[in-house]
Amino acid sequence: MSIETTAIWGLSIVLGLFIFLFIFRIILTWYPQVDLNSFPVTLATWPTEPLLIPTRKLIPPMGGVDITPIIWVGITSLLREILIGQQGLLRMLF
Repeated sequence: MSIETTAIWGLSIVLGLFIFLFIFRIILTWYPQVDLNSFPVTLATWPTEPLLIPTRKLIPPMGGVDITPIIWVGITSLLREILIGQQGLLRMLF
């Protein structure tokens, strides 16, 4: 396997994992009583919170609902498609 294929494969996994974690964060917004510092939940909050904090400053919760994970699912999906999709930049480059 070439280094290019490995890089595309690795980036695909990382971006897919972030999409999954942001979807998990969307589900967590339905349960505000959940402690975000408890063990299984912290696996989703630790990598996503650094991206959500500055986004919350730009887009505050609307009616008590935090929509920033939804925005990041869209951003991450778009980035994944642009970079490694069927006609992605990295696929065309390599």
